[in-house]
Amino acid sequence: MSHPVSIKGVLLVNGRVVLVMNPRREWELPGGRAEAGEGHAQTLLREFKEELSVEVTIADAIDSYLFEVVPGRHVFIVTYGCRVAGEFGPQLSDEHTAHCLWPIERLSELKLPAGYRRSVEKWAALIGSSG
Repeated sequence: MSHPVSIKGVLLVNGRVVLVMNPRREWELPGGRAEAGEGHAQTLLREFKEELSVEVTIADAIDSYLFEVVPGRHVFIVTYGCRVAGEFGPQLSDEHTAHCLWPIERLSELKLPAGYRRSVEKWAALIGSSG
């Protein structure tokens, strides 16, 4: 069985991760599904621009896994590390109800799916060790 694919980006700003709140009142990583003919990087560039009016560069893939969004509905998630390209002045779209910059060490305090948390922690460890 084939599942829809959602491309998500982990963006860290001053040691905090950028999160958005979805209509189910859950925090999640910015991103979404590819449009026809789009690759993963193109999808993330578009989604960050649409959701937060933020321009990013895309780095390496971090993780991929099957996620049960609601009972019986699964989505294949692919996460990538991202970096801000230019100024960071987010403006939230109507797609989400809130956004935040959240400390990585306090992720357990949020209603955030475990896969997203794992991706954030992996990306933070990767970029923390490289510079």
